[in-house]
Amino acid sequence: MRTTAFPAPFGRGKHAAWAIALLASMTTLCPAAEAERPKASPAVSKPAIDKKANAPVKAGDWTQWGGTSYRNNTPIASNIPIHWNVGSFDRKTGAWIRDEAENVKWVAQLGSQSYGNPVIADGQVFVGSNNSAGYLKRYPAEVDLGVLLCFEEATGKFVWQHSSEKLPTGRVHDWPLQGICCTPLVEGDRLWFVSSRGLVLCLDKQGFRDGEDDGPVKNELGRLFDINRNDDPAKDELAPSIAALNKGELTEGLRKQFAGHGVQLPAQVAVQTVDAGKKWSAKATVGAAARDFVFTLAGPKLSAFKIITPADVDEADTVWSYDMMKLQQVSQHNMCSCSVTTLGDLLFVITSNGVDESHVNIPSPNAPSFMVMNKITGEVYWTDNSPGINIVHGQWSSPAVATLGGVAQVLFGGGDGYLYSFRADKGKDGKPELLWKFDCNPKTSKWVLGGAGTRNDIIATPVIYDGLVYIAVGQDPEHGEGIGHLWCIDPTRRGDVSTELAMRIEGNKRVPIPHRRLQAVVPEQGEVAVDNPNSALVWEFTAFDRNGDGKLDFDETMHRTIGTVAIKNDLLFLADFSGLFHCLDAKTGKLHWTHDMLAASWGSPLIVEDHVYIGDEDGDISVFNLSADPNVAMKKVNDELVPINANENGEIPNMGNSVYSTPVIANGALFISTKDRLFSIAAGAKPSP
Repeated sequence: MRTTAFPAPFGRGKHAAWAIALLASMTTLCPAAEAERPKASPAVSKPAIDKKANAPVKAGDWTQWGGTSYRNNTPIASNIPIHWNVGSFDRKTGAWIRDEAENVKWVAQLGSQSYGNPVIADGQVFVGSNNSAGYLKRYPAEVDLGVLLCFEEATGKFVWQHSSEKLPTGRVHDWPLQGICCTPLVEGDRLWFVSSRGLVLCLDKQGFRDGEDDGPVKNELGRLFDINRNDDPAKDELAPSIAALNKGELTEGLRKQFAGHGVQLPAQVAVQTVDAGKKWSAKATVGAAARDFVFTLAGPKLSAFKIITPADVDEADTVWSYDMMKLQQVSQHNMCSCSVTTLGDLLFVITSNGVDESHVNIPSPNAPSFMVMNKITGEVYWTDNSPGINIVHGQWSSPAVATLGGVAQVLFGGGDGYLYSFRADKGKDGKPELLWKFDCNPKTSKWVLGGAGTRNDIIATPVIYDGLVYIAVGQDPEHGEGIGHLWCIDPTRRGDVSTELAMRIEGNKRVPIPHRRLQAVVPEQGEVAVDNPNSALVWEFTAFDRNGDGKLDFDETMHRTIGTVAIKNDLLFLADFSGLFHCLDAKTGKLHWTHDMLAASWGSPLIVEDHVYIGDEDGDISVFNLSADPNVAMKKVNDELVPINANENGEIPNMGNSVYSTPVIANGALFISTKDRLFSIAAGAKPSP
């Protein structure tokens, strides 16, 4: 059975209607009667390739999404297993039952929803999730947070946690239980990520384990608990708590609350009024350390905080913080999810600015979609809001950076479906230099609320390989399946380098049409899409009639994807949301083979040695040989081609829960995060106690 968590309006049972919609929307199709590869723009069919523009890949740590700013997940390693057994877990306690585990070094508990990928640096592993694991006593598991977790690389032991409380505006800005969805970046002794609250954060990689509170952010308040008014006077703790604080005392109920959140207060606690009836401070010696606490009253709620110090070794140490919602009026839709990258001291960020709860209005069209900051200080060098009023939904892509054609470029996937390239520098007077933009949708495609249309946005991350740029389009997974496109672009062109231009016919003239949000070209209104002589298209893959029967089968088409390509030896791999895993020629776009995983895929491929790994929503990790020949890439079981790690019954190793992330390699080990656990897998590994 095909499994997907969301509606599938373009499922196999509706193939005929799906194919008609596909044919109507495509700009490039490759039926058997034509050449075997997708059509390329004649002007750039053989672009000059900068052979030096490949990402430097080395064995060792894996410190950002995609490994480098080129975003191509192809690490160097050896002896990485393709077979393993994660064992099982006790249904009641969640305890790991290791007896049957094979090649698994350790398992760490994450929250209940995990989407980002782990990064590994200097003996530590960092990964985002929600708070269902409840590592901090002040935040029990039932408290909904976005958390960034740090574990020991050798053992999987918990080290520290950064906590992001949910925004009061709710799911429009901070979807319940989704946690931290991005992948952090680590360089030197610093870590950067974008929180679920729309903060760009720089942390000390060591947390407080180095015994220091790095600045300029110091003395952060850490919430311990809240006391709310109870309408039953016999059960109301608020009034007596305030009365005691006004007297410079603590009630027994307040002391119990402190103890329940990890703070054992001594008999002597000095309480002072800071703002009568609104704010109080308290000092006490806890253990061997002098500690400070703060109480604030807001409406019917009394909140107690501790001032975080180096004594709080399980807390994160924030170096600087930048609030995009407050300082740039960004209105993120559902979640911030950008995985940042850098070039020198430049930090590149996509803000996630998007629509409101109506999914129609854009509250802040003038707010930036893209930002460049100083990674050391948090200073903003420039912002850009190019998608503006044309954002169709959200903006959840991540940037890529490379020197292309002799120019340092930062590539941003916009919420209007355009891929933008800017000069990767400090800009001038707060403004960037736009180098080129490419519309990743056919001009006649149409955005329809809820996902029923053919126009897409960009959730995947652009990848740079041999001086070319690769990007695929998709939509929010809640919108289900639909038509997709995979593009290969020459980044040395300038200006609007889309495959088509939108025109309106006025007499004998063609008049350019400014880009529109829902549909760039409406043929019924006398509008046309014309070939762009300045197109940077190298090739496009949308569909290929591989069996030559004159029809487009389900597995002969490219569907929406939120995944990012991985490329090695000129072989490109990509999973789409419909569960199809495609292998193409990276230079020509020729489709070599497609494998149906029979489950939706949210993640991206990993290529290491001569193997390709990909996870799916069922929790399977499929492994293929790195080959253009499907008979070599896979093996036959019961006359069907299956991944090479399938058993004699064709079954794939399962991780025990959905895999929404991407496998990564660091220091000879394979790291895979499922919805609720992080696994370290290595050849011959014995489970850590």
